[in-house]
Amino acid sequence: MRPVGEASLFWSLAFLLAALALLPAGRLILAGGDVEVLLRPAVGVALLHTLVVSLGGMAVSGLVGGGAALLMAAPDLGRRPTLLFLFSLLMMVPSQVTAIAWLNLVGPSLYGPGGITLLLGIEHAPLVLLALRAGLGRVPAELLEAGQTAGARPLRLVATIVLPLAAPAFGAGLGLAFVANLGNFAAPALLGIPGRYPVLTTLIYQRLSGFGPRVLGEVADLSLLLGLVAGVALAVEAVIARHRDVLGNGTGTPALPPLGRWRLVAEAGLWLLLAATLAMPLLALLGTALDRAYGAPFSFASLSLENFRYILVEHEASRRALANSFLLALLSALILMLIAIPAAYFAVWRRSPVMRGLLFAASLPYALPGIVLAIAFILLLIRPIFGIGLYGTLGIILLAYLARFLALAERPVSAAFRQLDPHLDEAAALQGAGLVRRLRTIVLPLVLPAAMAGGLLVFLTAFNELTVSALLWSAGHETLGVVLFSLEQAGDIPLAAALAVISTAVTVVLMLLVTRLARALPAGVLPWQG
Repeated sequence: MRPVGEASLFWSLAFLLAALALLPAGRLILAGGDVEVLLRPAVGVALLHTLVVSLGGMAVSGLVGGGAALLMAAPDLGRRPTLLFLFSLLMMVPSQVTAIAWLNLVGPSLYGPGGITLLLGIEHAPLVLLALRAGLGRVPAELLEAGQTAGARPLRLVATIVLPLAAPAFGAGLGLAFVANLGNFAAPALLGIPGRYPVLTTLIYQRLSGFGPRVLGEVADLSLLLGLVAGVALAVEAVIARHRDVLGNGTGTPALPPLGRWRLVAEAGLWLLLAATLAMPLLALLGTALDRAYGAPFSFASLSLENFRYILVEHEASRRALANSFLLALLSALILMLIAIPAAYFAVWRRSPVMRGLLFAASLPYALPGIVLAIAFILLLIRPIFGIGLYGTLGIILLAYLARFLALAERPVSAAFRQLDPHLDEAAALQGAGLVRRLRTIVLPLVLPAAMAGGLLVFLTAFNELTVSALLWSAGHETLGVVLFSLEQAGDIPLAAALAVISTAVTVVLMLLVTRLARALPAGVLPWQG
């Protein structure tokens, strides 16, 4: 039996997790139920478009991410950690920045399903890369050695041993990419709305933006439809993922036969791929941000920092959005760090099935489309609760962020707890130390680096977030993603590019910072850890 103080902390934490993970979803389910909404032709068209670009983007992700994973698994490939970091940057750069960068590089020819599919595929290719890389690390080295002893050539080893055994991991990565495509809002909005190619996320956004709260029941049904499709995809991915652990005694380090004389060709191909998908769009974005005479022929004389100065000094909405996003990201990171440490303690060291189940439930808001979560919070908080009105304030965005990003904060901490000896805590308890004292003097020093890494991941993601805040912001409570989206939609391309460059710079700096912090942590705490 837990002491009274420990029981109070446990059940308070359990109630908080249940409220963040289950209450919004329950409210969304209660608000839906009008089947006639789902039978409208516009909904059928949007659903079809959603499946087309999501499946197409998944195929592109499979080609790009799968190919990169196989090449990066070769033992003689150079600069693997740098390549892994840069490929992960494709995923970590905000989707709206990626779309604006590509529009500055290619132009309006991206409007429509082809452009949406391409950008979704490139943006989520790292999901396939990381999943397949993990699967390759579990291929038993003994099988490769036996094949080499039998005289099999490298290509035959890959085709007959490596690919069949890593196929479940590859399938799981494709499933994750598909789910991410379903919930993506920025690319379909920036490329689909001008191209008159609606998907479910943009249909929900346009209905709520055009008609306001009176269509909440309708958008709730649309959100449930999107959530149902995502839930089915997640279930399929989970079934596939169960087979990833049957590979036996893998070394944990991805290893394929050496590339040999093809090493330089493979390295050049990977760097060219990064140049085409990452460097060139970002350079085009930077060029637009520095060009004071947008639309005129390029000249070095027209380069200026004026757009950056205007964004940071004179453009009130941008300055307010930067401050709001910084505040929301900082509060989200700090609060979730405080939640993640005791939650992981009870789940991992105390082996509480209740806490394990709640942490699993808390991962669902991160996995499901953000726009579905936004509608759920609108339904939940549109009316004051106990006389406190959060709708139309930064408070509703903060609560939505806490629900969405809890998994990011908890996973590094749980991974750290699994690497530590719980007997330290048990010994202190036998000496009469209370839970709060043990958490402060034993647990916190041990898991603080992991908690800070998780907090920085939360800050990094929340600072640039758009999908949730696109429906929750109000006048005076804009976020960085919302203002960036609005500038592009209004045709203020140079200002949008300048703000996007600032956002990207913050992303890269934070990724480097969290990478440095995580060097002492177990491998795999960060997605881009080598």
